[in-house]
Amino acid sequence: MNYRHDFHAGNFADCFKHALLVALLDALTRKPAPFCVMDTHAGAGRYDLESEAAQRTREADSGIRRLLAAWPTPLHRFLDLVETLGVYPGSPTLTHALLRQHDRLVCCESQPDVVHGLRRVLRGDTRVHIHQRSGWEALGALLPPPERRGLVFVDPPFENPEEFQSLADGLAKTHERFAQGIFAGWYPIKRLAAVRTFHAGIAQLGLRDIIAVELNLREPLDPSRLNGCGLIVVNPPYLFEPHARLIAEAVLAGLGPAEAGAGVNIVRLADE
Repeated sequence: MNYRHDFHAGNFADCFKHALLVALLDALTRKPAPFCVMDTHAGAGRYDLESEAAQRTREADSGIRRLLAAWPTPLHRFLDLVETLGVYPGSPTLTHALLRQHDRLVCCESQPDVVHGLRRVLRGDTRVHIHQRSGWEALGALLPPPERRGLVFVDPPFENPEEFQSLADGLAKTHERFAQGIFAGWYPIKRLAAVRTFHAGIAQLGLRDIIAVELNLREPLDPSRLNGCGLIVVNPPYLFEPHARLIAEAVLAGLGPAEAGAGVNIVRLADE
């Protein structure tokens, strides 16, 4: 079965990665030169948290709804966007909201009905290009962008363990074609061994300036649960590392009482 994000929209992992995405986009807008964002697994663009799918899991109740109630100061930029945009915004909608006149957004999504919904959400904007294709394939086909400046945001569903390797391969392909760009890739934390193997593989790629920002809800002892998640960032902007820590800590604090083993960790996988 194809992954459907409607069941998980607005959960803690969404809040974590989307708040960090907003910080990366804000860093790009600090310079006047235009940039391009490629979103390789774009999804539907926005999600109704009152839908049947969302109500079945109610993951947003322990995610975005708690953060909107607590409103931690380091998250005000992200939370302002969520409130302004209405229903929970996916990464394409957040990115679109922050584009300037000459910036561009390239979205890739493989599921036809999801592509249709995304085109409806972002219709009429010539800065947005939506492709019904594999995001992994697009890394080789659509990079580098003409702007020679920007962000590749990779948020795979992780339906199978091989996607850790796909993410590492995608990072390598992106760097080969767009070495000066920012790469940000999300991954789940279920088993610590899988994450350590993934980190070791990234460190062996021979690239420079790579960090992993991680948020753990609990000790990763039960591989059947999403115990935490992380974001690999290559070429992080100036001062992003301490800013990312503040954001991740604010997400964790805003979610409420923490379980044993909860915490935020930033690992430098390759020096500048």
